Amino acid sequence: MSFSVIGKDTPKRDGAEKVTGHTQFLHDVTLPRMAHGAILRTQYPHARVRRIDTSAAEALPGVLAVITADRVEQHPVGFAKDHLALKGGTADGGKVRCIRDEIAAVAALTEEIAQEATRLIRVDYEELPAVFDPDSALRPGAPLIHNELGSNLVNLKYQFAHGDVESAFAQAHVVVEGSYRLNYVTTACLGTMVAIASWSAPGNPDDSLTMWSTTQVPFLYQRDLAEALGITGDRVRVIQPPVGGNFGRGLDLYPIDIIAALLARRAGRPVKIAFERIEEFIASPTREPCVIHLRTAADRAGRLLARDARVMIDNGAYVSWGSTTPYVMLATTAGLYRVPAVRFDTTIVYTNNPYSGSMRGYGNLESTFAIEAQMDDLAERLGLDKLEIRRRNATRSGEVNPQGSVITSCGMTECLDTVEREMRKPVARPPRTGWKRGVGFAAMFHVAGGARVYRSDGCGAILKLDDFGKASLITGASEIGQGSETVLAMIVAEELGVPLQRVEVINSDTAVKPWDVGVHASRTTFIAGNAALIAARELKEKLLGLAASVMDERQEDLELVDGRVRVKGHPERSMEYERVVRAGHFRSGGRTLVTEAFYDPPTEMLSKDLRGNVSPAYGFAAQGVLVEVSEATGQVQVLKVASAHDVGRALNPPAAEGQIHGGIHMGLGYALSEELLIQEGRVVNPQFMEYALIPPSDMPEIVVELIETVDEAGPFGAKGLGEAGVIPVAAAVANAVKDAVGVRLTELPMTPERVFRALSSRPAP
Repeated sequence: MSFSVIGKDTPKRDGAEKVTGHTQFLHDVTLPRMAHGAILRTQYPHARVRRIDTSAAEALPGVLAVITADRVEQHPVGFAKDHLALKGGTADGGKVRCIRDEIAAVAALTEEIAQEATRLIRVDYEELPAVFDPDSALRPGAPLIHNELGSNLVNLKYQFAHGDVESAFAQAHVVVEGSYRLNYVTTACLGTMVAIASWSAPGNPDDSLTMWSTTQVPFLYQRDLAEALGITGDRVRVIQPPVGGNFGRGLDLYPIDIIAALLARRAGRPVKIAFERIEEFIASPTREPCVIHLRTAADRAGRLLARDARVMIDNGAYVSWGSTTPYVMLATTAGLYRVPAVRFDTTIVYTNNPYSGSMRGYGNLESTFAIEAQMDDLAERLGLDKLEIRRRNATRSGEVNPQGSVITSCGMTECLDTVEREMRKPVARPPRTGWKRGVGFAAMFHVAGGARVYRSDGCGAILKLDDFGKASLITGASEIGQGSETVLAMIVAEELGVPLQRVEVINSDTAVKPWDVGVHASRTTFIAGNAALIAARELKEKLLGLAASVMDERQEDLELVDGRVRVKGHPERSMEYERVVRAGHFRSGGRTLVTEAFYDPPTEMLSKDLRGNVSPAYGFAAQGVLVEVSEATGQVQVLKVASAHDVGRALNPPAAEGQIHGGIHMGLGYALSEELLIQEGRVVNPQFMEYALIPPSDMPEIVVELIETVDEAGPFGAKGLGEAGVIPVAAAVANAVKDAVGVRLTELPMTPERVFRALSSRPAP
């Protein structure tokens, strides 16, 4: 099939504006009479607030409003409705449960005055015993995080069983077993969290609220914010200006949003709260820390027989979307490779640590790290090639895995073959004295068209043509930097047969755009793309029907090519499509050309026993990594990453490759350097100087190959790709380190200290 737009290298629509500094990010937004807000947080990870004295703050010139938990009406928020935006009030028993907890907030004429006012607030605390690790939190007599629950065990249980696991282990030729520790990391977005709130008529009980937010789920945010404020959703409008990254951070509703709205109502003017960098590290969501204990059984030929996984998650003080990541850990355990018997169990525990949230890959990096370590260990025990054992267990198109995921298209084997060829190529730089080289591989399995965690996983689209030939796509999908505006415009231009530059995408205002679940689960290209494609297909039929009347031709004889409606086989008999649209406005019984579509994939929510086909498509990938390891210092340097991805069809190849490059960068940080250090519940490295992101100068050679399997259900055969690049990186690096120096690292990140310690503990040769 030939295309005029799809598959062509197309620059991101917002790229030039961003690199030239013309984009107005959320941080840049100002409103008339806008005040600035600041939040006071607890000094202790577990305490009871006895008294709050705000008199000095209120007396500071320029202060407009000061609020505490007992001065405003609040409603429970969060995934489990287990906390309030402002803590320490009588409704909450006066308790604060982690260092992130918000005690009071101030609105003032300037940000500096607001910050100064928070420092003037005096809080009298009764410090309480705290607990900072899940094992201790489950011991009898441990301090309770939520007294009313009577236990620190979170009431979320993810248990799954398929096949005869015990029999499989009993009959196995080889069993490998290990525990893997994954620590806190954060999204480290360049743009910190921001919320701007403006009420239409403060003081009027029927006034409406407009929010400017970093959310990536605007309609769910609209619903949840309204509930938290005790108003109806129709009174909340959400606007999404460009943001400096999200990576899953925008999946929850956070106290910053609610507090901004409460302050704006009390101050009687718009209020903006923007986190400073230290506050971002303390208060923004993290990847959930966990320990995975995994056993894997295989026969003599290396074919998997069973997996048995037990996961313990440090939930922190409150339940968030991060507490649902076991859904994805299970999917990887049961679906990355063919395995006939699977058992999976979790223990999720409240502690006085900061609570986690959604982050790119959503539990998959963690489970992939454990699974791929054991694939290498099995190969070593059996004397098999490390790629061959993966090929023998690779998923194939048409299969249904133990959870019920239907694999409609799969390029796993092609991905493995591709990275093998690439990693066999010679490397220009010779090895250094005292450094050992190693090559490691890892594969990836992830949803590639959303995941039905709500009753609907759909997205709406409205498409209209104007007098001058502009096609306006009003999509429910949000642009958070991933390039969806560009690819959705390409889909519309291809289907309509109009020039790409004449397609406009409108997507940032809930008062204008149709409903969508939001940006998560690598769903936008697939779900929003299909909605746009359906709308474009219907609009094209309407346009050709109108053209048949205007041109006095049969509709079935017409086609739309390069912006002209023409008679098939007679290109000289044609008309510019905008002239057709204009003619429709001035004819008797005139009409506008508008269509709407809603695409909700034929998937299902997981059942109580965690079975169901949650996504219409699944993505696969393989990565190869070449490292050098210093035996003297434990330093790991990555020299090359080869990454092959089953993308269905690459609608915009440079954008697809860019997603993978960005994922690899994030994955290398997760593997080697990034860790949000939490000691006694406190973040001790809350700045970029201390939180070790991988600098561009340390990035390796990256080779990306896009494997096209053309999924029939995807728009023009495409599958989602947003998370795939980051998922296998740490696993591949760990396997490369093992190949280089013979030690298995089971904790991330693999810092020089941890590697050196492992090297020092090797038995003498």
